[in-house]
Amino acid sequence: MEATELLKRVRKIEIKTRGLSRNIFAGEYHSAFKGRGMAFSEVREYQFGDDIRNIDWNVTARYSHPFVKIFEEERELTVMLLIDVSGSNDFGTVGRLKRQLITEIAAILSFSAISNNDKIGVIFFSDRIEKFIPPKKGRTHTLRIIRELIEFKEESKKTDLPLALQYLTNAMKRHVTAFLISDFMDQSAGLEKVISIANNKHDLVALHIFDERETELPSIGMIKLKDAETGEYIWVDTSSSSVRKAYMYHWMNSRKEMETLLKKTGTDFVSISTREDYVKSLVALFKKREHKL
Repeated sequence: MEATELLKRVRKIEIKTRGLSRNIFAGEYHSAFKGRGMAFSEVREYQFGDDIRNIDWNVTARYSHPFVKIFEEERELTVMLLIDVSGSNDFGTVGRLKRQLITEIAAILSFSAISNNDKIGVIFFSDRIEKFIPPKKGRTHTLRIIRELIEFKEESKKTDLPLALQYLTNAMKRHVTAFLISDFMDQSAGLEKVISIANNKHDLVALHIFDERETELPSIGMIKLKDAETGEYIWVDTSSSSVRKAYMYHWMNSRKEMETLLKKTGTDFVSISTREDYVKSLVALFKKREHKL
């Protein structure tokens, strides 16, 4: 993509998403995510009623009587976006691809973060860690993230969700709010465990992106389908009602398994299609989190 065209697309997304983040999400974002992390402040001598889990054993040993760590709510957050860039996101039937929807949502979250003086970083992943952008503040940094979202070319078309979550857990030593944005085509073994670990250490939110055509097949006869992640082709007789029912059942079963897993691990999530107004879905998610606090 030429530089002038890239700048036009970045500017277009900035105008749209920055306005939304300022006028719609500012309050909801702040209420839903502020004050959820705790940062170390100081130590003081142990007092009756203090939680023994907060005893600082190093200081206690030094002075021969107990001291405890004092924590305070973090006024600033670190936000990490885990962006699925696998081949299955290059699909869409209602005016935009899943990848384009992911870009807009990521941009909104980025501008919401910087408007609240939070740091924002990104992990691009497929079945490998494609790129890691460390969290920073500022408009310039956010525009860099948007440019990467628009023109990023992944090395692999496949997906490995557990790998991305393991990388988040290992790379981010301090508590972060992490948005996992994916179509969740990969529900491989071990996913529940890594989500549980990541959500226990951090504040994990899952955004499930899908296209309505993935939920059911139209009856249009024999069609040739390509697996975007493996490159394999298969002929499908869409005029067969049993084939269409099996396709729909597979979708519904996969989505139910995903939702069950996320609920079991205590992970907040929302599903957003390429057709719907994602603004309403995100606001509803933020308000739901606010009521849980």
